[in-house]
Amino acid sequence: MAGEGATGPALRLISDVVRISGSGFSGYFKKDCTDMARRVSLLAHLVEEIRDSKRFQLNCEIGGSSSLSTPCFSDLTLALDDAKRLLLAANNFDTSKFPSDGATKKIFFQLQIVTSKLEKALANLPYGDFDISEEVQEQVELVRSQLKRATERYGVPTPSIVLHRALSQPLDKQIDPFQTSNRSMGSLHLENIGNIDHEVSTKVESCGPVDHALDGVLKEENSRNEVNVSKDSVTLDENKKPDSLVIIPDDFRCPISLELMRDPVIVATGQTYERSYIQRWIDCGNTTCPKTRQKLHHLTLTPNYVLRSLISQWCVKHKVDQPTSLKNGRLKAGEIAAIEALVKKLSSDSIEQCRAAVSEIRSLSKRSTDNRILLAEAGAIPIIVNLLTSEDGQIQDNAVTSILNLSIYEDNKGLIMLANALPSIVRVLKNGSDEAKENSAATLFSLSLVDENKIIIGASGAINALVDLLKNGSPRGKKDAATALFNLCIYQGNKGRAVRGGIVNALLEMLTDSSNSMVGEALTILSVLASCHEAKMAIVTAGMMPVLIDILGTGLPRNKENAAAILVLMCKRDNGNLASLRRLGAILPLYELRKTGTERGKRKAETLLGYLVNFQPGPIG
Repeated sequence: MAGEGATGPALRLISDVVRISGSGFSGYFKKDCTDMARRVSLLAHLVEEIRDSKRFQLNCEIGGSSSLSTPCFSDLTLALDDAKRLLLAANNFDTSKFPSDGATKKIFFQLQIVTSKLEKALANLPYGDFDISEEVQEQVELVRSQLKRATERYGVPTPSIVLHRALSQPLDKQIDPFQTSNRSMGSLHLENIGNIDHEVSTKVESCGPVDHALDGVLKEENSRNEVNVSKDSVTLDENKKPDSLVIIPDDFRCPISLELMRDPVIVATGQTYERSYIQRWIDCGNTTCPKTRQKLHHLTLTPNYVLRSLISQWCVKHKVDQPTSLKNGRLKAGEIAAIEALVKKLSSDSIEQCRAAVSEIRSLSKRSTDNRILLAEAGAIPIIVNLLTSEDGQIQDNAVTSILNLSIYEDNKGLIMLANALPSIVRVLKNGSDEAKENSAATLFSLSLVDENKIIIGASGAINALVDLLKNGSPRGKKDAATALFNLCIYQGNKGRAVRGGIVNALLEMLTDSSNSMVGEALTILSVLASCHEAKMAIVTAGMMPVLIDILGTGLPRNKENAAAILVLMCKRDNGNLASLRRLGAILPLYELRKTGTERGKRKAETLLGYLVNFQPGPIG
């Protein structure tokens, strides 16, 4: 199965956490560890359903996706790995062995970060892409709400830029649970948490002078496993398959930032750090080694040429872009000036110069989060939004893709909305090239990840254009439209708009298409719409009930269960639909589904059979 390799690590991590918790937790953080382990264990069903998802398997086979699904699942896997490592470190922690409370506060703060990271990873999962069942979605939402409450109790502000920038780091090296407590604490310094935004830094000032000094050091954003955007919408880096995620060796990471080092230097204790981070550590007045806490007898930074060469060779071998000064450490004034000069060229009277500039910005905004931040700070977004209406097709294609790329960074979503981009995006969605239409739909999906934007996008006329793309677009355009429509229709007010825009007939065509290429997507959208009375009426009017019953008998296992779930919503407290269900011969396939279906399918079949048993048909007449 194609999804096995991609989901295997996550399932193993959950199994490891269950095994660790099986022998019980003890020590100062007993309750925190117990709670985290219980929540992680509840995610097993989620990962199993993702593994079995037809869409996820297809993404793994082709090495890409037109949605956020694969990178988001990678984020979840990394968060689970961090949780496992932290549980090993925090279990059996004995405060009597650490007279000062610094070590306790450091573990406590890492509990904050990992809890927030898990919550963020779950929040970003596009459930529609993975065909997650209602029961599992409800279970995940319960876990998410628990994690969110725990995060607020710990004190990390959410939602906030903190969760986007500070929580992108894995914990440091695996901690051996059989080591002594002192040795275990060696990799639990505050700097190993990753890059800390000022908002978080203010929360931990009480951790003592060493921790306070780190406030000025841990400001840069990590770019590990970040989402790259290309013409195929949002995917992993083009050279990386989702089932072969490149793991950076620990020795190549700076112990302070946990990023791949660009300019490694050796300090007096023999430890190696990224130059910019250790220099700022020293500039803050510290005279100790951040990792060993030993006194630095001199402050000379010696270049580690051997390690730099090894990192370079590793990057070439694994097709990883070598770190540049835009990603790590201080930005040079010339580099910022180059970005600003590029943005100015967007307003050039020369078509050729404007083409070249927007093409370069498309490329830059694909590569890293740092570039997305710099381009936004240089004022690129309003200018690129204006280029969406350009009569030059090449400029328009690159402009809409640049907006899509920039929207991946959470703060840029707000800037794009403030620039009044929606009318122009919708116009491109209606009239642009196939590529522009596809990326317009993907942009609407990205923007709709902010709940308030669902309402604004729904009122903008975008839903009708997305329905048209769903009917008449390219294969990838249809998938992008389906993803965006699913997410928008989570908001109740958009369901009626979608129905009035003709989505039900479009979904019926997808269900009856001989290629069966988008049956899963159609059923997923229907499962959201079917709770709306207007949608129920349209489904009946379109004659979709026989099609759903046919899928009950002949469809794939996941499609059978989704069809049953839709019929449950259609028939609940509706005698007319129940009568149709009986008349159309649903009883036999429901009995079969109850015996041989998926667990969720069995439950839905049982519910429908219960409705039929209790159904009392009214008089005919």
